[in-house]
Amino acid sequence: MRVYEKNNHWYFEMMVRKKRYCRAIPEATSEREAITYMQAFRTDLLRGRLDLIEDYGTDKFEIIVDDYIKYAQTNLKSTDTVIPIAKNFNTLWGKKLINDITPKLIEKYKADRNGQVYHQKKVDDKIITKRICPATVNRELGVLSKIFSIAIDNKKAKENPVTKVEKLKVTNKLERHLTAEEQERFIKFCNHDYSYMNVTSDELEKITNRYRNYSYDHVRDIALISLNTGMRLNEVLNLTWECVDFSTGWLCALNTKNGLKNDVPMNNTVKNILLERYYIREENTFVFTNPETGTRYGNIHKAFTTACKMANIPNFRFHDTRHTFASRAIEKNTPVPVLKEILNHKNIKTTMRYVHNTSEQKINAVNNLDNY
Repeated sequence: MRVYEKNNHWYFEMMVRKKRYCRAIPEATSEREAITYMQAFRTDLLRGRLDLIEDYGTDKFEIIVDDYIKYAQTNLKSTDTVIPIAKNFNTLWGKKLINDITPKLIEKYKADRNGQVYHQKKVDDKIITKRICPATVNRELGVLSKIFSIAIDNKKAKENPVTKVEKLKVTNKLERHLTAEEQERFIKFCNHDYSYMNVTSDELEKITNRYRNYSYDHVRDIALISLNTGMRLNEVLNLTWECVDFSTGWLCALNTKNGLKNDVPMNNTVKNILLERYYIREENTFVFTNPETGTRYGNIHKAFTTACKMANIPNFRFHDTRHTFASRAIEKNTPVPVLKEILNHKNIKTTMRYVHNTSEQKINAVNNLDNY
C-alpha cells in the first residue's frame, strides 16, 4: 500500500482481499492528501460502500438463477410457472457471466421470442399454429428482472439490465360475460341434454354416443359456484369440506391469489350444489375430488373448453365467470366496496376493472335526465 507522484499527479496502489487496486487521485495536491484519500478508499472498500465494477458480475449467470429458484420455493405461493421460466433462462445463458447479460442480449431474446411457434397440429387439412404472445414474453422478462433484483441484493450484480428493456405492447382480450341463454346451454350440455342443438337426428346420435361416457357434472358445478360467488378457479378446486359451513352459509376460500383468507357467503344455488355433493362425499377431503387420482382436480381446462364449444359459447375463459359474477352483482345494485370484499381485492381500483355497466343501465342513466 503506497502513494506516489507521477507527472504532477498523485496515485495510490494497494492490495485488498487479494485484489490489486491502482487509482489516480486528481484532487490530491500533496502526499498527505493522497494518503488520506487512499485510507478513506480502503475503509469504504472494506465496508462495502464503494460501487466497484470489478466486484460485481463475475459469477456465472446460473448461480443467480439458482438463488432465484431457492427464493421462489421459499417465498412464492405458486411456482409452477416461474421456475420453468427461470430454468429456461438458465439453459440459454447459464454459462455466461452475469455481466454478459446485457440489455442488447435481452432485446434480442425479446425479439426472437415474440411470435415464436411453440405448437402446430393439423385439423381438417389445415395447419393450426400457436405462437408465443407478447404477454408471455413480458412475464418471462418479469422473472428475469426478479433474478437480477435478488442478485443485486446479494451483491452479485451491479445493475438490472432488464430495466433498460421496454416491455412489448399487449392487446388485452375483450372481457366476456356469460348470457342467461349461454348459461342454460352450458348446463344442458353438462347434463347430457342436447335438445338445444339444431342438428339432424343422425348428428344428434353421434354427439350422444361421443359424450355419453364423459362426466361434466364437476365442470357444471365448479362453473356455477364461480358464477354465484366470484371465486377463482383454484379457490373452488381447493375447497375442502372443512371450508364449507352449512349452518352459517359461508365458504372459506384458501390459497387465494393474494394470500389473504377469504370468507364468501353461499346463496341457495351454491348451497344446493354443495349439499348434493356432501351426501355422496364418502371419505373425500376435497369438495371436487378427481375419481382417478383421489385428490383435487389439477385443472379442468380441457373439459371446460369442450363444454363451451358444444354449448356454442365462443371466446369464453373460465376467469370470465368471475367477470360475469361482478357484472351481474353491479346490475343488481351491489355497492362496489361490498363487491371488493367478496372478490377479495386488496385495492378497490382492481375491483373497478371488473365493473361493467350494462347497456340497459346506460340507457336508463340517459333517460333519467329527461326529468330535467
